[in-house]
Amino acid sequence: MMLRRLPPSLRRALLSSASAPQIPTPPRALLPQWRFCAAASAPSAPHPPTPPPPTPPQGPSRSGGGPAVTSLDPAEVAKFGALAETWWDFDGPFKPLHLMNPIRLSFIRSTLCRHFRKDPYSSKPLEGLKVIDVGCGGGILAEPLARMGATVTAIDAVDKNIKIASIHAASDPMTASIEYCCTTAEELVKEKRQFDAVISLEVIEHVANPLEFCESLSALTVPNGATVVSTINRSMRAYAAAIVAAEYILNWLPKGTHEWSKLVTPEELALMLQKASVSVQEMAGFVYNPLSGKWSLSDDISVNYIAFGIKKSETSSTYDSKTPSTSDTEARLS
Repeated sequence: MMLRRLPPSLRRALLSSASAPQIPTPPRALLPQWRFCAAASAPSAPHPPTPPPPTPPQGPSRSGGGPAVTSLDPAEVAKFGALAETWWDFDGPFKPLHLMNPIRLSFIRSTLCRHFRKDPYSSKPLEGLKVIDVGCGGGILAEPLARMGATVTAIDAVDKNIKIASIHAASDPMTASIEYCCTTAEELVKEKRQFDAVISLEVIEHVANPLEFCESLSALTVPNGATVVSTINRSMRAYAAAIVAAEYILNWLPKGTHEWSKLVTPEELALMLQKASVSVQEMAGFVYNPLSGKWSLSDDISVNYIAFGIKKSETSSTYDSKTPSTSDTEARLS
């Protein structure tokens, strides 16, 4: 599979930030283009969906930083706690994640195998790697990672999610070894836990402090290890597709699942990870085909996207040395 290199616009943003490491504040005023996007995607039915989708805020959106002690957002914890029992309902609220899972795993397998010099076509391509799934939900990502041979730790702040995930994983000998914990990334950092690969998908848009969250992900990653993050872009197109259409028209997700002001742009994510000593190397978009009902990888990062980064070495700023892993895996970035 052809992987997408970091787009030139992001490279320019990272280079321009070298002399000023502070994360730039997003624009304070936004054009109301979302109204046209929403109108174009609205159905012809005479009765509009209720309640109406929220109006995108006109003030600056959060981009991280601040004095927060933890990145945990109690409101988000309660929101997902109410949905915990539906994680393994393929036609339930998490159906979009189940449909997206194959390409998420494809991106993860390809990037990790290339970085750690593994064979992506073997039956267990991630064997020998310690991987953590941060914000694991019901375990829909942790389980296939375990089947690919990784030693998996999966954490979530919602106790119900961990119970559901543990029960489901116990039914299969290949996933029964997953270490599920109801905790946060910050707590594991205090315990000085580290992993070869730290993965957090569709989580950063739900935390209270995204910059601190990125710093925690970095702290959990061994030097020269891998960090993978996916989220939704804060763009007009994403507002129309991921909020108006997905939540209020198609009812793919419960209304209020995403707050537009909490979404993170690719530039912001790359800069936050860079500030946390993680250099983004690959980025790709997820695009949905309504005719086939399937998702695919794309260069289009205007809505859903995923990023792969490498934590900077403690002794060098380059990645041409052997990549250490907690399992003594011999690896080198090609």
